[in-house]
Amino acid sequence: MREATIIAKFNAQLAWETEHRRLPIGRVTAGVKALLADPAKGTYYVAEVDGTIAGQLLITYEWSDWRNGNFWWIQSVYVAKPFRGQGIFRELFEHVRSLARKRKHICGLRLYMDAHNATARQAYERLGLKHTEYEVFEMDFVMKPHA
Repeated sequence: MREATIIAKFNAQLAWETEHRRLPIGRVTAGVKALLADPAKGTYYVAEVDGTIAGQLLITYEWSDWRNGNFWWIQSVYVAKPFRGQGIFRELFEHVRSLARKRKHICGLRLYMDAHNATARQAYERLGLKHTEYEVFEMDFVMKPHA
């Protein structure tokens, strides 16, 4: 599965570039393959340029009882360095937004990002995403804290 290998590589590069985390590629590859084998976990969208995967975006799902619908969470956004600045993420995002708006059970899009990623923040704001007053808390049983 060529796509799983590339997506896992992109995810590892994303973790390093944004958080300076080195992810065990075996675990990441297993995680990507698990998602690809089970559509209930989420859906990857990839952009290709001349047969090369240039970027990716992952959608996962969160049920909102307040809205009686699902939020699509945008995750694992990555564009390979040679393709940055060419609108790859914008195309992926517009595709996902278009799909979401056509489905009555999708109530919105959400994403989270590293608070220090100013480039991503600007890109998301240009696309019409708004910063919320929510903060993310977690208890991670797998990843070690930043070193």
